Amino acid sequence: MLNRISGAAVGLAAAFALTLASARAFDETKFPDWSGQWKKPPGVGNQWDQTKRPGRAQGAPLIPEYQAIFEASLADQAAGGQGEDIRITCVSTGMPRMMTGVRPFEFVITPNVVYIASENNQPRRIYTDGRKFPKEEEPTWPGYSIGKWVDTDGDGKWDTLEVETRNFKGPRTFEASGIPLHRDNETIVKEQISIDKENKDLLRYEITTIDHALTRPWTVTKIFHRERNAMWFEENCGENNNHVVVGKEFYFLSADGHLMPVRKDQPPPDTRYFNQRK
Repeated sequence: MLNRISGAAVGLAAAFALTLASARAFDETKFPDWSGQWKKPPGVGNQWDQTKRPGRAQGAPLIPEYQAIFEASLADQAAGGQGEDIRITCVSTGMPRMMTGVRPFEFVITPNVVYIASENNQPRRIYTDGRKFPKEEEPTWPGYSIGKWVDTDGDGKWDTLEVETRNFKGPRTFEASGIPLHRDNETIVKEQISIDKENKDLLRYEITTIDHALTRPWTVTKIFHRERNAMWFEENCGENNNHVVVGKEFYFLSADGHLMPVRKDQPPPDTRYFNQRK
């Protein structure tokens, strides 16, 4: 018994020593301080390019096929429908839309992974351990992100995170107006994230989307402001969600618990599998 206890103690001591060694290897002074809560500037909505109004004013460089899909989305929304925006079903917005910053988000920096967590999206994991993109990985809404820290001013400290993300599932849109990404989900998203040199509470975020629905790579620069005394709230999309999807039709649940149409002359749901009242 004594030998077994001694062996366990040695193993525990070795594991503790390894943990301490890993902690010492992570030199926090080399990494930027991105702590706190990051928010959109006051007055900015949920559009993709913060400097432009949502919808057509975004000037998305869409190929004709996907411009037609976008126009159909706008027309459907004008008639009361949801268009291409399936967020009301509570699926993830996915990348790149989840970096709109609809709700506040935060960074958690570790030696090998940078986490981005927000109130209304699943967390992102950006691997910074030098790995390559996996050849067989289940596609996800956020995709698979690989990052690299860069010291742009040569002071011996990392100040910029460069990220590339691939391997998506869809459908996905840039914003709620329905600017679409290609159905093949072969999107590539590249990001450069850094703190402003003059204002440490200002995050500069450049994102470039390469997608077959676009005539060219689309680059947008966003800014986010830091809230150091952050308050966090829980947002559960499925809670009190009155939007209902039956087949390919969107309906709305009224206050008295009945389905309502969202468009003029919208047909009722198909009830063929229910007993029909005479």
